[in-house]
Amino acid sequence: MELNSKIPEGPVEKKWDNHRFNMKLVNPANKRKYHIIVVGTGLAGASAAASLAELGYNVTAMSYHESPRRAHSIAAQGGINAPKNYKNDGDSIWRLFYDTVKGGDFRAREANVYRLAQVSNSIIDQCVAQGVPFAREYGGLLDNRSFGGAQVSRTFYARGQTGQQLLLGAYSALERQIGKGQVKFFDRREMLDLVVIDGQARGVITRNLRDGSIESHVADAVILGTGGYANTFYLSTNAKACSGTAIWRAHKRGALFANPCYTQIHPTCIPVASDYQSKLTLMSESLRNDGRIWVPKKVGDKRNAKDIPEDERDYYLERRYPSFGNLVPRDVASRNAKAVCDEGRGVGDTGLAVYLDFADAIKRNGKAWVEEKYGNLFDMYHEITNENAYETPMRIYPAVHYTMGGLWVDYNLMSTIPGMYVLGEANFSDHGANRLGASALMQGLADGYFVIPYTIGDYLASSKFPKVGTDHAAFKDAQRGVDELIEKLISTRGTKTVDEFHKELGKIMWDYCGMGRNEAGLKKALELIPKLRDEFWKNVRVPGSSKSINPELEKAGRVADFMELAELMCQDALHREESCGGHFREEYQTEEGEAKRNDERFSYAAAWEFNGIGQPEVLNKEPLTFENVKQAQRSYK
Repeated sequence: MELNSKIPEGPVEKKWDNHRFNMKLVNPANKRKYHIIVVGTGLAGASAAASLAELGYNVTAMSYHESPRRAHSIAAQGGINAPKNYKNDGDSIWRLFYDTVKGGDFRAREANVYRLAQVSNSIIDQCVAQGVPFAREYGGLLDNRSFGGAQVSRTFYARGQTGQQLLLGAYSALERQIGKGQVKFFDRREMLDLVVIDGQARGVITRNLRDGSIESHVADAVILGTGGYANTFYLSTNAKACSGTAIWRAHKRGALFANPCYTQIHPTCIPVASDYQSKLTLMSESLRNDGRIWVPKKVGDKRNAKDIPEDERDYYLERRYPSFGNLVPRDVASRNAKAVCDEGRGVGDTGLAVYLDFADAIKRNGKAWVEEKYGNLFDMYHEITNENAYETPMRIYPAVHYTMGGLWVDYNLMSTIPGMYVLGEANFSDHGANRLGASALMQGLADGYFVIPYTIGDYLASSKFPKVGTDHAAFKDAQRGVDELIEKLISTRGTKTVDEFHKELGKIMWDYCGMGRNEAGLKKALELIPKLRDEFWKNVRVPGSSKSINPELEKAGRVADFMELAELMCQDALHREESCGGHFREEYQTEEGEAKRNDERFSYAAAWEFNGIGQPEVLNKEPLTFENVKQAQRSYK
């Protein structure tokens, strides 16, 4: 398949402005003739649905939650980037662009990243106008703090609950349009298939999670803002309901899946405590602003933290990366935490943890100062661990967090299926091989508020839409396929639960496609996953009925998709014989243990084409060119 990224001509700083001028427009009176479906109502979906409805389009928004306020976007606690340079420390749109391209280890499109940096300032203005309570300095200006991978303070925040406050802003805008009748909201609906007619996305098939009924919805265009697929690993920082089902089902309908192996391991998470855990908890990266990370210098030192004197502590990030210290990017911090634990210097009962210590910050600024900035995070840590982090250091360890891969999209955020757009974490476009902190919220809102309202209009004005209804054969065929899959899950009546299978899959993925990957391990995973998938379809037990509320059936469908997606993730990781960002192939590293890219062979986005379950997918390549930021070995020393 030929990939056309549709990147506009001209200097990178002019591309978006010129592109907006050259796109076709839908006049205000004609917007009411078009119907758009938005699947997912987190930051990307809610902001898109609200913005498109405000313009006059008829919008149907869907969520598998009972309210958009339940979206996982609330878990992005630390902040959102924008280069307003309030701190007067040298920030600019260009510097944010540079940091993001470098942070992604030169595996993202320059044009997309520049546009993200360019519109980010408008996001802050939009959210302030909505009443988002960003932290402010004494003089009234919005406050900023630093995040990993940058040497300036550009992160806007609302204590440790930024994602929640931003979501409330988007939710309010969405609810306003629901109240006006411009958005029809369907709660407790899960998208189970995409309907493609004459090569265009024309609707979706959903399951009503309240009563089990299968429904068809028709539209002129479909937008997916359904988040990432980190729960393939079972244990992740994602909410348990987060899944890759919507994008995976769209992939099976013809949407290419790009860079699926690019997984972000977040360094600041509460460590695993037992085999009975169902998820992991993220402690915001913002804590690395004022907390210092260390382990004992001696192997096997199990003394309490307060009993280990200063000269017997190794502040290993500050030692190895003096320029950035504890604010190195997430992939770098995660690998270093794993390395010191592998040496036997990890802390806690399992030895798989490092300390995040606020003693110096409290001594320097006082407990009240720390409490004002991070109090809710300290409270959350206490609720989970029953430890007071004001008095004893937090224990943290890396965990699966965010997926940089996703459906391939062009500059307009359209997938390889005309009329199907993909926003936020569900697409692959902006972060390359590693996401810098405070950029997930930025991308979701940039896509929803400031990109899709322009680009979808160009598509609608340029295309013809034969009138179709849900009685069309394509809808009937898609609904029949969904019914058959559900019946197969319900009727298997095996002996193992869905969670048992999911845990086994997660262990395979973490062991062989997690923080460290190598050829032998990935080949092993590609042997184990098909066997586990075969056993799943022969021996899974899904209790209850498909005609009513059934959370186990919901999980079963999602895990069935993870079984297929996991194989593609390993295939992608095996083919990419280099290390970049969060993709760390152990065979390809520098003498100092840093990621070693191979720009000659792998400076491209790998976009995979579905070829049947259990069959190797077909690789398509989108070459990446770097005209503005010179490719170089990343250094944070």
